[in-house]
Amino acid sequence: MHRHALSQTTMTDGRRGDEQLAAPEPLETVRSFVNTRDLELGLEALATPADLRRWLGDHRLLDDSPAVDEADLRRAVGLREALRAMLLANATGVPPAPEVLDAVATAGRRGGLVVRPGSEGLTLEPAGGGVDAALARLLAIVVIAQADGTWTRLKACPGRDCQWALYDRTRSRTRTWCASAKCGARTRARAYRARSSTSS
Repeated sequence: MHRHALSQTTMTDGRRGDEQLAAPEPLETVRSFVNTRDLELGLEALATPADLRRWLGDHRLLDDSPAVDEADLRRAVGLREALRAMLLANATGVPPAPEVLDAVATAGRRGGLVVRPGSEGLTLEPAGGGVDAALARLLAIVVIAQADGTWTRLKACPGRDCQWALYDRTRSRTRTWCASAKCGARTRARAYRARSSTSS
């Protein structure tokens, strides 16, 4: 399938009811980052370095206008997929693979996340600049969300062809699927067929 670049606005607008899956800011920025790839539709919003630069600028994660190259894009996409894996872990309870955590740790190191005192208390900020600093700002949002308890509500739908990031607003924190009638039903049907084929 040809993978088209598509704006994030178009991608989320294409998901009926996506506003109901949105997270509170600034965690919504992380959800939006993960959803720059739509597995179900085969769409990629970060297809080129220019796409990445535009997305980071639109989300106020770049503090300047640096050149963005293919290596920056590879690191950004690598972090995005590592975050997706962490969100799948939030949904399923299965811990992410060690290489996922390594990718996150590497992004934090490259961005030089440091604690800075300010008028409103301590903040996590990148010591460097450019794309690495922008990615580190995303990780700082994750760290803060873990501290305030909202991180575990940010999940990725475990549907094999979906993995759309969503925010679980249920009181019980038990929402898993972006749409139970769609992804949940597909997964249950696959499991049923697999059981039937092994028992026959």
